[in-house]
Amino acid sequence: MYNFDKVIDRTGTNCTQWDYVQDRFGQSDLLPFTISDTDFALPHTIMEHLNRRMKHPIFGYTRWNHTDFKSTVMNWYKSRFNTEIDEDWIYYTPTVIYAVSQLIHMKSNLNDGVIIQTPAYDAFYNVIKENHRTVVENQLFYEDSYYTIDFKQLEMQLAKPENKILLLCSPHNPTGRVWTEDELTTIIKLCQEHHVYIISDEIHMDIVRKGNNHIPILDKSTNDIAIVTSGSKTFNFPGLLFAYTLIPNKEDGDAFLNHLKKQDGLSSPSIMGMEATIAAYEKASDWVDALNEYLDDNIHAVQSFLKEHIPEIKVVYPESTYLIWLDVSDLNMTMDELQYRLINIGKVAIMDGQTYGGNGQHFLRYNVGCPKSKVLEGLERLKLSIET
Repeated sequence: MYNFDKVIDRTGTNCTQWDYVQDRFGQSDLLPFTISDTDFALPHTIMEHLNRRMKHPIFGYTRWNHTDFKSTVMNWYKSRFNTEIDEDWIYYTPTVIYAVSQLIHMKSNLNDGVIIQTPAYDAFYNVIKENHRTVVENQLFYEDSYYTIDFKQLEMQLAKPENKILLLCSPHNPTGRVWTEDELTTIIKLCQEHHVYIISDEIHMDIVRKGNNHIPILDKSTNDIAIVTSGSKTFNFPGLLFAYTLIPNKEDGDAFLNHLKKQDGLSSPSIMGMEATIAAYEKASDWVDALNEYLDDNIHAVQSFLKEHIPEIKVVYPESTYLIWLDVSDLNMTMDELQYRLINIGKVAIMDGQTYGGNGQHFLRYNVGCPKSKVLEGLERLKLSIET
């Protein structure tokens, strides 16, 4: 029904992943597996919806605070996660990281600590540091190609009065962990005991492997917690700039809205981003199911290829996301040497895990949100890079 195998040429569209690969890797003629977006077209139901709106020739100031948008979010959470969301919790934000930045401002002071679980999405480091807060690393345990939370260290960090926020990534990027009910319950309990506010980035919530279930953290508690998320990661429209945050506390929600509207003048959203979100949540649930099946197959292809051809590279199986965390510690070469070989021999761009902190110096992050033909070509180039 959906053709995820179709190869779509993205060059010449000012695409970060394809057109600007040279910015990060120094060369332009590389096959990229880098930026966390996909090479898949929007579902046709979203495209039809956007095309209908495009026929109206006026794109004026736009309102987000209405039932057309909010009801789709509420219905999505109910149908996908069996989670009840109150419409008064829902606030627009242009991006997830903008919402994270504003919540950091609201819930901490200069030089306060923000705890993140590392390796972590690289934008977390930037948004904490540029807001003049302190990055506090709760490094994840890694054993037998699996990550778990160091709760003993986390509790000690939460107990320090200068640490005011836990910036949670759920599901976790780059390790792919889907936090269990027990893990989330423990996180909430510890944060509430030590009066630490939780900002939960759940942008990868819809991309999960069979046998795993994402639990929105607000399903477990609504006290001193906000979710920041978007349909853009799932449906591949980050260029349309539309996300939202769920803030159950009305005083916090009012403060967030005041920042959005009055301080930063962002009360009018991208109309196409809003319309894409509405159409996605109303009409494309079956597309997400098909996407997850396709990604399951891509991940299996990576596992099979590496087991046969490069057994030294271990796959950290991603319970979520379309990003595979590859353990290259047994290759007996430095990351600098490996990256040199990938770029100059294989002509392939794969993210260096050092970007994400923690134990990332031993890993690559491989994006399989693309046609399987590209996944396999990238693996052949990886193999060539190592063997030559």
